[in-house]
Amino acid sequence: MKSVKFFALALLFATQLTFGQSTWKIDPAHSSLMFRVQHLVISEVGGYFREFDGSLVSKNENDLTGSTINLVAKVASINTDNVDRDKHLKSDDFFNAEKFPELKFVSKSFKKVSGNKYVLVGDLTIRDVTKQVKLNVDYKGTVKDPWGNTKAGFKLTGAIDRFDFNLKWNAALEAGGAVVGKTVKLEANIELAKQK
Repeated sequence: MKSVKFFALALLFATQLTFGQSTWKIDPAHSSLMFRVQHLVISEVGGYFREFDGSLVSKNENDLTGSTINLVAKVASINTDNVDRDKHLKSDDFFNAEKFPELKFVSKSFKKVSGNKYVLVGDLTIRDVTKQVKLNVDYKGTVKDPWGNTKAGFKLTGAIDRFDFNLKWNAALEAGGAVVGKTVKLEANIELAKQK
Protein backbone atom coordinates (compact mmCIF):
# COMPACT_ATOMS: atom_id res chain seq x y z
CA MET A 1 0.00 0.00 0.00
CA LYS A 2 2.82 2.36 0.90
CA SER A 3 4.53 1.64 -2.41
CA VAL A 4 1.31 2.50 -4.28
CA LYS A 5 1.03 5.83 -2.45
CA PHE A 6 4.69 6.56 -3.10
CA PHE A 7 4.23 5.83 -6.83
CA ALA A 8 1.15 8.06 -6.96
CA LEU A 9 3.01 10.92 -5.26
CA ALA A 10 5.99 10.49 -7.58
CA LEU A 11 3.71 10.55 -10.61
CA LEU A 12 1.97 13.69 -9.34
CA PHE A 13 5.32 15.37 -8.72
CA ALA A 14 6.55 14.47 -12.21
CA THR A 15 3.33 15.82 -13.73
CA GLN A 16 3.74 19.10 -11.86
CA LEU A 17 7.32 19.37 -13.06
CA THR A 18 6.30 19.11 -16.72
CA PHE A 19 3.08 21.14 -16.46
CA GLY A 20 3.37 24.33 -18.44
CA GLN A 21 6.38 23.13 -20.44
CA SER A 22 6.08 24.17 -24.06
CA THR A 23 8.06 23.89 -27.28
CA TRP A 24 8.49 26.78 -29.71
CA LYS A 25 9.93 26.50 -33.24
CA ILE A 26 11.55 29.26 -35.29
CA ASP A 27 9.34 30.70 -38.02
CA PRO A 28 12.03 31.20 -40.71
CA ALA A 29 9.77 33.34 -42.89
CA HIS A 30 9.65 36.00 -40.16
CA SER A 31 13.13 35.62 -38.67
CA SER A 32 16.65 36.68 -39.63
CA LEU A 33 20.16 35.65 -38.62
CA MET A 34 22.61 38.42 -39.49
CA PHE A 35 26.21 39.53 -38.94
CA ARG A 36 28.38 42.57 -39.59
CA VAL A 37 32.16 42.92 -39.77
CA GLN A 38 34.49 45.87 -40.28
CA HIS A 39 35.94 46.29 -43.77
CA LEU A 40 39.08 48.32 -44.57
CA VAL A 41 38.77 49.90 -41.10
CA ILE A 42 36.44 52.58 -42.51
CA SER A 43 33.15 50.72 -43.04
CA GLU A 44 31.14 47.59 -42.26
CA VAL A 45 29.88 44.78 -44.47
CA GLY A 46 26.86 42.72 -43.49
CA GLY A 47 25.43 39.36 -44.36
CA TYR A 48 22.95 36.74 -43.26
CA PHE A 49 22.13 33.03 -43.43
CA ARG A 50 19.16 32.15 -45.62
CA GLU A 51 18.64 28.68 -44.12
CA PHE A 52 18.42 28.05 -40.39
CA ASP A 53 16.22 26.30 -37.87
CA GLY A 54 15.88 26.15 -34.12
CA SER A 55 13.69 25.77 -31.09
CA LEU A 56 13.05 26.96 -27.56
CA VAL A 57 11.72 24.68 -24.84
CA SER A 58 10.39 26.55 -21.82
CA LYS A 59 9.89 24.96 -18.42
CA ASN A 60 7.11 27.38 -17.58
CA GLU A 61 4.94 29.30 -20.03
CA ASN A 62 4.89 32.32 -17.73
CA ASP A 63 8.65 32.46 -17.13
CA LEU A 64 11.25 31.91 -19.85
CA THR A 65 14.12 31.65 -17.36
CA GLY A 66 15.90 28.34 -17.77
CA SER A 67 14.57 27.69 -21.27
CA THR A 68 16.63 25.45 -23.55
CA ILE A 69 17.51 27.00 -26.91
CA ASN A 70 19.03 25.35 -29.99
CA LEU A 71 19.86 26.79 -33.39
CA VAL A 72 21.44 25.39 -36.56
CA ALA A 73 22.37 27.40 -39.67
CA LYS A 74 23.44 26.04 -43.04
CA VAL A 75 26.83 27.56 -43.84
CA ALA A 76 26.31 27.20 -47.61
CA SER A 77 23.32 29.55 -47.33
CA ILE A 78 25.50 32.52 -46.33
CA ASN A 79 24.67 35.64 -48.33
CA THR A 80 26.42 39.03 -48.41
CA ASP A 81 24.89 40.17 -51.72
CA ASN A 82 28.20 39.55 -53.48
CA VAL A 83 28.75 36.22 -55.27
CA ASP A 84 32.57 36.30 -55.14
CA ARG A 85 32.64 37.24 -51.46
CA ASP A 86 30.11 34.53 -50.62
CA LYS A 87 32.25 31.97 -52.45
CA HIS A 88 35.29 33.11 -50.48
CA LEU A 89 33.42 32.85 -47.18
CA LYS A 90 32.39 29.27 -48.02
CA SER A 91 36.01 28.33 -48.76
CA ASP A 92 38.59 27.03 -46.27
CA ASP A 93 39.84 30.60 -45.74
CA PHE A 94 36.72 31.05 -43.64
CA PHE A 95 33.87 28.58 -42.94
CA ASN A 96 34.77 25.66 -45.25
CA ALA A 97 31.12 24.90 -45.96
CA GLU A 98 31.92 21.58 -47.61
CA LYS A 99 33.71 20.10 -44.59
CA PHE A 100 31.74 21.93 -41.89
CA PRO A 101 28.23 22.42 -43.34
CA GLU A 102 26.51 23.64 -40.17
CA LEU A 103 26.92 26.37 -37.61
CA LYS A 104 25.40 25.34 -34.26
CA PHE A 105 24.35 27.00 -31.01
CA VAL A 106 23.26 25.12 -27.87
CA SER A 107 22.23 27.07 -24.78
CA LYS A 108 23.69 26.54 -21.33
CA SER A 109 21.72 29.18 -19.43
CA PHE A 110 18.96 31.71 -20.08
CA LYS A 111 18.56 34.23 -17.26
CA LYS A 112 16.34 37.23 -16.76
CA VAL A 113 18.18 40.48 -16.07
CA SER A 114 15.27 42.91 -15.73
CA GLY A 115 11.89 43.44 -17.36
CA ASN A 116 12.06 41.86 -20.81
CA LYS A 117 15.87 41.71 -20.85
CA TYR A 118 17.64 38.34 -20.69
CA VAL A 119 21.18 37.02 -21.01
CA LEU A 120 21.70 33.88 -23.06
CA VAL A 121 24.90 31.85 -22.63
CA GLY A 122 25.68 28.86 -24.80
CA ASP A 123 28.15 26.94 -26.92
CA LEU A 124 28.67 28.18 -30.46
CA THR A 125 30.28 25.77 -32.93
CA ILE A 126 31.86 27.08 -36.12
CA ARG A 127 34.05 24.77 -38.19
CA ASP A 128 35.47 22.31 -35.63
CA VAL A 129 35.70 24.85 -32.80
CA THR A 130 33.20 25.22 -29.96
CA LYS A 131 33.37 28.29 -27.72
CA GLN A 132 31.06 29.70 -25.08
CA VAL A 133 29.40 32.98 -26.08
CA LYS A 134 27.08 35.43 -24.35
CA LEU A 135 24.16 37.12 -26.11
CA ASN A 136 21.84 39.87 -24.95
CA VAL A 137 18.18 39.07 -25.52
CA ASP A 138 15.27 41.48 -25.77
CA TYR A 139 11.97 39.62 -25.38
CA LYS A 140 9.42 41.46 -27.55
CA GLY A 141 6.33 39.72 -26.21
CA THR A 142 3.81 37.04 -27.13
CA VAL A 143 0.71 37.42 -29.32
CA LYS A 144 -1.84 35.36 -31.23
CA ASP A 145 -1.79 35.79 -34.99
CA PRO A 146 -5.03 35.99 -37.08
CA TRP A 147 -4.95 32.19 -37.57
CA GLY A 148 -4.89 31.37 -33.86
CA ASN A 149 -1.18 30.57 -33.61
CA THR A 150 0.76 31.80 -30.59
CA LYS A 151 3.93 33.68 -31.55
CA ALA A 152 6.81 35.08 -29.49
CA GLY A 153 9.43 37.58 -30.64
CA PHE A 154 13.05 38.07 -29.61
CA LYS A 155 16.01 40.20 -30.65
CA LEU A 156 19.47 38.82 -29.88
CA THR A 157 22.72 40.77 -30.11
CA GLY A 158 26.33 39.99 -29.35
CA ALA A 159 29.81 39.75 -30.81
CA ILE A 160 32.52 37.14 -31.33
CA ASP A 161 36.20 37.18 -32.25
CA ARG A 162 36.33 35.30 -35.57
CA PHE A 163 39.94 34.26 -34.88
CA ASP A 164 38.64 32.15 -31.98
CA PHE A 165 36.81 29.99 -34.54
CA ASN A 166 39.67 29.62 -37.05
CA LEU A 167 38.16 32.16 -39.47
CA LYS A 168 41.64 33.63 -39.78
CA TRP A 169 42.04 34.85 -43.36
CA ASN A 170 43.22 38.44 -43.59
CA ALA A 171 45.31 40.90 -45.53
CA ALA A 172 47.13 43.92 -44.14
CA LEU A 173 46.64 47.48 -45.33
CA GLU A 174 49.54 49.78 -46.18
CA ALA A 175 48.33 52.37 -43.70
CA GLY A 176 47.90 49.75 -40.97
CA GLY A 177 44.93 47.68 -39.94
CA ALA A 178 43.35 44.78 -41.81
CA VAL A 179 41.00 44.26 -44.74
CA VAL A 180 38.56 42.34 -42.51
CA GLY A 181 38.08 43.12 -38.83
CA LYS A 182 38.37 40.36 -36.25
CA THR A 183 35.18 41.26 -34.36
CA VAL A 184 31.93 39.98 -35.84
CA LYS A 185 28.74 41.64 -34.62
CA LEU A 186 25.77 39.30 -34.37
CA GLU A 187 22.09 40.19 -34.59
CA ALA A 188 19.12 37.84 -34.80
CA ASN A 189 15.45 38.76 -34.98
CA ILE A 190 13.60 35.61 -34.11
CA GLU A 191 9.88 34.85 -34.29
CA LEU A 192 8.87 31.60 -32.60
CA ALA A 193 5.67 29.63 -33.10
CA LYS A 194 4.30 27.64 -30.18
CA GLN A 195 3.81 23.99 -31.09
CA LYS A 196 0.34 22.61 -30.51
